[in-house]
Amino acid sequence: MEDLTNVERAVELLQQLGLKEYEAKCFVALTQLPSGTAKHISEISEVPRTRVYDAVRVLETKGLVEIQHANPQRFRAVSIEEAAQTLRAEYESRTDSLRETLQGVEAATVEDEVDVSHEVWALSGSAAIATRTSQLIEEAEEEIVLVVGHELALTDGLVDQLESAQDRGVSVIVGTVSESLREDVRALLPGAEAFVSELGWLSSMAAADDDTEITRLLLIDRATILVSTAHSNAATKEESEQAVFGRGFDNGLVTIVRRLMATGLFPVDGPPSGAAGEGASSDAS
Repeated sequence: MEDLTNVERAVELLQQLGLKEYEAKCFVALTQLPSGTAKHISEISEVPRTRVYDAVRVLETKGLVEIQHANPQRFRAVSIEEAAQTLRAEYESRTDSLRETLQGVEAATVEDEVDVSHEVWALSGSAAIATRTSQLIEEAEEEIVLVVGHELALTDGLVDQLESAQDRGVSVIVGTVSESLREDVRALLPGAEAFVSELGWLSSMAAADDDTEITRLLLIDRATILVSTAHSNAATKEESEQAVFGRGFDNGLVTIVRRLMATGLFPVDGPPSGAAGEGASSDAS
């Protein structure tokens, strides 16, 4: 991705927002000019001149380009800020329409029965993982135990969600991998119990040849667990995030992680009051 020029990256992003290739190329070309003719646009964008007119007409209907009816016709792009606002509004409108349409789709019936005690799911991408984390926190009724393996996982949005959970009476316990991060948690969430975890293997520094880092462990009401990891690709310098989560008190993944939390999560002086240790110890008996 870093090998792309700004022009190529802009064209790619515009296509992701719904423009066709020639439309995206013509718009980017016009952002490089105060105004231009079809000939100018074709020379800069490498879009065939005969196709420039069709592309520009579409851009005009979308509110991204203005046309001067001279001879020859001249075209200019709206400001970058105005274009961004226009595309954002169209994207949000399509998203809202998609939500309403999908909600109107009738549920299909199948004969398979899902065994909740073996429910384990995987997902990828930081946005998807953050959304799932938020949903699980919103479902909490009694207790949230969160171990932050990397400071970047402690986002403003996550802090707001934990505060909301506290407001509805949920006990929030946060473990960190460093003293400095614990102090940050105490400042951000004064109502939560914060401590430095004894799980040193959470950090990628624990193994010099390991480029995968556990970013968070989340345990909800001793029955739902989410574990997320971040992997760095040394060749591309890109970082990807994956997670698994499971539900059900008898779920093997939930049981294993709950026992790990009971035996190695808390500092040597014992778990904070009301933490997951009691529920986990019953598993080991």
